[in-house]
Amino acid sequence: MKDASNRKKDASNKKSAWAVSMLLLFCLVLPACSTGAAEPEGTAFDIYYLNREETKIVKEVHYIDSGEQSGQIAGLLEAMEAVPGDVSLKSSVGNSFQVTGFRVEEGGQLDLDVDESYRKLAPTTEVLVRAALVRTLSQAEGINHVLMTVGGQPLADSTGTAIGPMTADAFIDNAGKEINSYEMVKLKLFFANEAGDGLVEIVKPVEYNSNISMEKLVVEYLVKGPDIDGVYPVINPGTKILSVTVKDGICYVNFDENFMTQLYNVTADVVIYSIANSLVELPNVNKVQIAVNGKTDIVYRETFNLSNLYERNLDLVKTGENVE
Repeated sequence: MKDASNRKKDASNKKSAWAVSMLLLFCLVLPACSTGAAEPEGTAFDIYYLNREETKIVKEVHYIDSGEQSGQIAGLLEAMEAVPGDVSLKSSVGNSFQVTGFRVEEGGQLDLDVDESYRKLAPTTEVLVRAALVRTLSQAEGINHVLMTVGGQPLADSTGTAIGPMTADAFIDNAGKEINSYEMVKLKLFFANEAGDGLVEIVKPVEYNSNISMEKLVVEYLVKGPDIDGVYPVINPGTKILSVTVKDGICYVNFDENFMTQLYNVTADVVIYSIANSLVELPNVNKVQIAVNGKTDIVYRETFNLSNLYERNLDLVKTGENVE
């Protein structure tokens, strides 16, 4: 009797072991038994939303399953219109205004048009929305900067000045209303002397929007040129600034092709070191690299290889010609 009982127990144990084995097999095969969630498909992008108080922008990661530029842009805009996962946030597009269309130009410029409702945004909210749009859309393949229009007309700031192309690094993180505040700063800039073979240092007081990085502010004033006697411009005023970024003490300045067209009677080294000397005056910049449409494999005026990094050169500065 004991042998029969033992045989029954062995058979029962074998059945139990078989059942456990089959269960494990099903768990390996069926996704429902998997211990981890399915991997999201597509490329990860940071989508910027507004907080409920409209005092800052906050990013959430979304995945867009498109490798095509236009598909990515459309996907990014759709994500910005969607309800964020965080209930403390709200969509940055589609509530108070609509995006009416977009087009990509040569050189990586995204032209983005919004409807007339955009003009009704409060000034602080408008800056936040603009920052959210530019930071989000600049992640699309090949997009370097964003140019916004409202009803087909250039977007302008509160003073009526056209804002022009914007890069993601043009927006710095400020809290609350400070994002649209103005500050006074003294820029040390280097322009050409009358002969065009040397540099003259000037100190220019500037009231600027704190939403713009100091590096970009310096480059903007170099392109704009001096507004006082005794010093002369060095950069073609038709030059567009595509981007200005700083990493590890190196300032990367990216111009469009107009930078290569020289309108003034100045030497090549005056142009290069006008930019380098002015930027190295900033505490976070030690060296400068210049690019044209994102390319550095260019020799500027048959003299300066743009793949090189340029440091301060005070040998070109004409002493006794400094202008306050």
